[in-house]
Amino acid sequence: MNDATIDVLIPTCNRAAALAVTLTALGAQTQRHLRIVVSDQSDGEGAAASGEVRAVLRYLAAQGLRVDLLRHLPRRGMAEQRAFLLAQARAPCCLFLDDDVIIESDLVERMARTMRQQRCGFVGSALHGLSHADDFRPHQQAIDFWDGQVEPEVVAPGGSAWERHHLHSAANLFHVQRRLDIGRDATRAYRVAWIGGCVLFDTDKLRAAGGFDFWNALPAEHCGEDVLAQLRVMARSGGCGIIPSGAYHMELPTTVTSRRVDAPRVLL
Repeated sequence: MNDATIDVLIPTCNRAAALAVTLTALGAQTQRHLRIVVSDQSDGEGAAASGEVRAVLRYLAAQGLRVDLLRHLPRRGMAEQRAFLLAQARAPCCLFLDDDVIIESDLVERMARTMRQQRCGFVGSALHGLSHADDFRPHQQAIDFWDGQVEPEVVAPGGSAWERHHLHSAANLFHVQRRLDIGRDATRAYRVAWIGGCVLFDTDKLRAAGGFDFWNALPAEHCGEDVLAQLRVMARSGGCGIIPSGAYHMELPTTVTSRRVDAPRVLL
């Protein structure tokens, strides 16, 4: 997978300015073999009507990066949106990246390197919420490293491994990586419950676990579809997070306003 193209799959809805920032960060990646697919469910004319997005698309074209900006309506929920994006994937690995995430320039390369080393189902980079940079929560900062190869794990709501998700709240992981002083040239894999916002999948392994084909078993208003897909992949093929991360959350208001139906609690 050294020189293989990675498909970057971005779902977006009514966040043109944030999308422009996320796309700009992709233009600076040291991993140059990227194909970017955006599934746009925005109101009106969509993200392409934004001057900021049009400017960034010109910039990416000048960098030799292909972007497919697709309109995908009507809205049937995030699981269906992600299923649509996965159907567009052709590369051995696909990076699901939210439209409100800033990534460091070497992050995709580091994630791809970890995937080659671990040969697991997914490698994620948890999001730092830097508005919490001064909010220290030592009781939520336990980290469990993979010392050898990543192996399949069964993680379910309510189990002991489920508590790992606290590491990804606020700026906890940011504080941990600073305290441990782990450099980007010494990236390490650790055990996770799930990772939101920036996850590189082995495309075949994601599809073998069912992808997001469960979308039609959920109402349009739901959450946790990314969590459920990761849990299924992890049970079959394993999955991990990497530290240091290199992904930063813009911390905008969520576009998923109804969280009454949580996919892993309903379908797992």
